[in-house]
Amino acid sequence: MIKTAIVGYGQMGKQIELLNQNQLEIVNIFDIDNPIDRTKKYDFSTAIEFTNPSVVFNNIKKLAKMGKNIVCGTTGWENKIDLVKDIVEKNNVGFVYATNFSIGMRLFFKIIESSVSIFNDYPEYDIMLHELHHKRKVDSPSGTALSLGDIILNNSKTKNNIITDKVTSKISENDLHISSTRGGEIPGTHTLFLDSTSDSIEIKHQLRNRDGLALGAIKAAELIEGKKGFFEFGELL
Repeated sequence: MIKTAIVGYGQMGKQIELLNQNQLEIVNIFDIDNPIDRTKKYDFSTAIEFTNPSVVFNNIKKLAKMGKNIVCGTTGWENKIDLVKDIVEKNNVGFVYATNFSIGMRLFFKIIESSVSIFNDYPEYDIMLHELHHKRKVDSPSGTALSLGDIILNNSKTKNNIITDKVTSKISENDLHISSTRGGEIPGTHTLFLDSTSDSIEIKHQLRNRDGLALGAIKAAELIEGKKGFFEFGELL
């Protein structure tokens, strides 16, 4: 079994611990009351990090300098991706991240990629994206929504700019509006809208719970074991 640490013992950390079926040997759990101590020697080889954007970068630095491989499920740090790549390379560790570890979401990415390409031949359809999450989610829009936005831009002949702010006036044909709603206990819902004057098409991915995210993170820990380098989850799958 892979000796593993859980960094962040919130809902995701607890779900990973609950769903682990002997794939991982969880030897350490770190949270705000039990932080990582770089002066100590830990025998885990891989850390699964689910915290929040304010601490994730420092956690990555600490773990990499300790020579630990990292599975990162926290979002909101992507503006520092080049710095993280540099840290991973300098410390010769393995790092895998995803804006969403759900296997179903990986398939949804493929569906969106294909759908957007198909509708390039039908310019009467405009593209929009909306996401809903629980009231405690810190980042908005979600990292998954931004990943979907990048997929749309990479496959659309018309969309080349993402708007995530509140819209108070008309937008151009080239703008992709990603809107967000926060409230309740929604695990995560992402919907692509393809809308014309005559009809509207919706393609939706809706999490029922966090099981899929936790199982994907466990799978990522298995896949990154023994590897060095910087990976997006889809590359290892």
